[in-house]
Amino acid sequence: QVQLVESGGGLVQAGGSLRLSCAASGRTFSNYPMGWFRQAPGQEREFVAAISRSGGTTSYADPVTGRFTISRDNAKNTIYLQMNNLKPDDTAVYYCASAQYYSGYDGAYDYWGQGTQVTVSS
Repeated sequence: QVQLVESGGGLVQAGGSLRLSCAASGRTFSNYPMGWFRQAPGQEREFVAAISRSGGTTSYADPVTGRFTISRDNAKNTIYLQMNNLKPDDTAVYYCASAQYYSGYDGAYDYWGQGTQVTVSS
């Protein structure tokens, strides 16, 4: 059974930083692209970042480009999302997900974590 467990969320002031982690189990981690999505209250879930199987290719949504960095450690079956210069608009539940193919489209992702709350105060 595939499991994805996020951690690292919390409350931070605007301009601060957080690093999210997502530990995976139940499938050969390095065989699958991974991604981060987020969902703010009353809004649809949106793509944040994706990373290829090897970690050599990454992509980001426009609102986070230059501030967020996705990475992975295949030896630890873990992906990360380093979030710098956080803004109140970044407040959301953040989800990691495992994909069948590299994509920013949530339909490509077949397993999801339970989410971790990130709250950015102004």
